This record gives sequence, C-alpha cells and structure tokens, in this order.
Amino acid sequence: MFQPTSGSNGGGGGGGGTYSNGVHHEGGGSGGGGVTGRRFRRGGRGKSRDHAGGTNSRVYQQPQQEAESPPPPCTDFDVAYFHSYAHLGIHEEMIKDRVRTETYRNAILHHQDRIAGKVVVDVGCGTGILSIFCAQAGAKRVYAVDASDIAVQANEVIKANNLSETIIVLHGRVEDVEIDEKVDVIVSEWMGYMLLYESMLGSVITARDRWLKPGGLMLPSFATLYMAPVSRPDRYSESIDFWRNVYGIDMSSMMPLAKQCAFEEPSVETISGENVLTWPHVVKHVDCSTVTIHELESVSTKFKFESMMRAPFHGFAFWFDVEFGVPPVHSSNNNAASAYVDAPNNHVTETSQRRKRSNPNEALVLSTAPEDPPTHWQQTIIYFYDPIEVEQDQVIEGSLVLSQSKEHARFMNIHLEYASGGRCFVKESVMR
Repeated sequence: MFQPTSGSNGGGGGGGGTYSNGVHHEGGGSGGGGVTGRRFRRGGRGKSRDHAGGTNSRVYQQPQQEAESPPPPCTDFDVAYFHSYAHLGIHEEMIKDRVRTETYRNAILHHQDRIAGKVVVDVGCGTGILSIFCAQAGAKRVYAVDASDIAVQANEVIKANNLSETIIVLHGRVEDVEIDEKVDVIVSEWMGYMLLYESMLGSVITARDRWLKPGGLMLPSFATLYMAPVSRPDRYSESIDFWRNVYGIDMSSMMPLAKQCAFEEPSVETISGENVLTWPHVVKHVDCSTVTIHELESVSTKFKFESMMRAPFHGFAFWFDVEFGVPPVHSSNNNAASAYVDAPNNHVTETSQRRKRSNPNEALVLSTAPEDPPTHWQQTIIYFYDPIEVEQDQVIEGSLVLSQSKEHARFMNIHLEYASGGRCFVKESVMR
C-alpha cells in the first residue's frame, strides 16, 4: 500500500500525497528525520538495570569461570543510564505500584512448587524485593544481580531481614558477573514503556542463555505488545486549542509550535477504554524462553482496523500484558499465540480477553491495558499533529516498525505508516 520512504518522506498510495508527521507534502516532498529533541525518559520511570554500565565490583565475590566470549562494551550512554537509575525515588515508585508488585509476589507464590529448594537469579534486582519474595517462597539460593549502586542498599535490606545466607547480591552486569552453577528460575521486572523501551530484555536473555537449566522457569514467561487507534479530544484541547484564546488574546500563531512540543515524541499517559476506537492489534508476542536478542533489534507488523464509532482519531495507543506461567495449548503464528488472537489481522476480541483472564488457576497476568487498573507504565500514545475524522466502520490500515536506535540501543526508533479515508501519512519518532 505504501511506497518506500526515506527519512520521514513517504510516497503515498492514493490521496494525492503523503503526510509526514501530519504535515502534507505534495509528491513526497522533503521532511525531517528522527526526533532529536529532549530526552524522553521522565524522572519517575527510571530503573537500575543490570544491562547498564558501571562498576563490576561485587557485594559477594565468587571464583571466576572459564572465559566466555567478551561481553558488549559499556558505553558512555550506558554509564549515564546506569547512574540515572540509582535514585531511590525510582524504586519507590515501582514498589508502590501495587498492581506490579503484588502480581509479581502472587506469581512467585503461585509457582512456589518450582521455586522451593531451587536456585533463582533476579535480573536487575533493584532494592531486592523480588529476591526476598523468592526466598520467602523457599528458594535454596537467590542471586540478585544489579549494576546500579542500589545493589549496596539491597544487600543491607537483605541483611536486615536475615536472608544473607540465601540471597547473594552480585554488583555488576549479567554480561560480566559470574555464577558457578546452573539455575532453575529467572525472575525479572524488565518491561519498559511500550514493553521494549530500555532494551532490558536483552540482559534477561543473556542471563537465560548463560545460566538457566533446560526447562527452567522464566518469570514472566510471555509478553504481548498491543496497539489501537484512540480518540483524545480533551488532551488535544488542553495542549493545542488552549492557544486560540489566552485571557482574551489570540495566540493561535503558537499552535504549530505547541503541536511540535506536545506531539513530536511519544507521550506516556493514562487513557480509558472509552478512548479506544477499535479492538487492539497484537504488535509482538514474546516467549521469554525462546526469544533472541537479534529478534528484538527490529519488530514490524502490518495492521488493519475498523473504527467502532464516529470520532476524531488522534493517534495510536500502545500497552502490554505479561504472563507468569505456561501457555495454553493452541496453534500459533509468527507473532502471536492464538490464545491472544481470535480474529484476523492479529486482532484481539472480547472473547479472547475474557478467556485469558477468567480462570484464576491459569497463568497470572500483569496488564497495562486501558480497561485494567492503572500502573506506573500507563499507556504510550503516538499523537498526530492534526486529528483525522473517521466514520463508524472506516478502515485504518498501515505498518509499524520498532527498532533499536543506532545512536543508543536503549532508545527506540518508531516508524509508523498509516492510511484512512484516502489519505496516507508517515509519523517518525524516537523514544529517548
């Protein structure tokens, strides 16, 4: 449907031109490249992640294993990322997210029969809370790995709870630290905005490939990223229409700049199910036991939606689920198990959502969907500069590519092509 694009220029398939980030260019005129503005990361959603750089000193020393292939180098970006995640407030926010923390605790207890008496690795342990949950579930030994200086505080927490004989804190990256035994379980809270932002899953994969026994348990076990068109008139009005009349002064000349400032980069915010115009589409389904680092370097999908109502279409929302347990027995396609998809085009229907969560004895689910209780991940919205008016049953179709930035692997490049009502558009952005 779309012609190849260069940068954010697009050759359209109909409609007399392509819109780059919502600005019309007749005949595919020149447009800007990726966003180079402010860093996307907000102070609230940082994590001390073991994949980042920093010291390799250990809270606990162990004998060296035989040399393996050299780990990836620690870049200046990694060092900055690492230090930005040592702040206690970041961990406080995550721990206070009861949906997140209680689901992890419940999942660990749910799988107590596979944890009791076993060896566990906690990748990116932060304050050590998940390691402690595993010890409380009867783990024989827990290796708590984190490259951040928060590992020092985690060790003090572990001592204060008389768990030093069970939990061993390793201060360093999983690429660098040594564990001289195979493990039965890997637990990690690795998910970023839009699931894959921060690229921490790569560190979990490294830990799995280095240490996990065949048939070992991964918590979480599966992850699914979704997208759907959304309508957000209140948000648009607050950010853009506000400038039409400011204390009786016409400031509408500020609107183009306001659109750029508000919508150039992805926005993390909370929406409700009422904002969603269609059934969601599965962008990517991840089996944590088999996924590879290479597979995550670029994720692409094609989508086709039908609007369930007449409304202004302001952009696309993204959210994710993770599952803690074994999958139902169903056939699957490349991207999504059929347990998640009951309709063509990787669409999720109400029936499949209900089946997935109806039986508490099935795998536990941590969901960041708009209709579920809010989490600190919220949802991620890619807004257009200008909304598109859509009618009920109007088709919205296109393609999406999420790729690791060449500038820094933790950044995410977003290339979105979409068409509706005879017009084609391209939106490019970078999640920093």
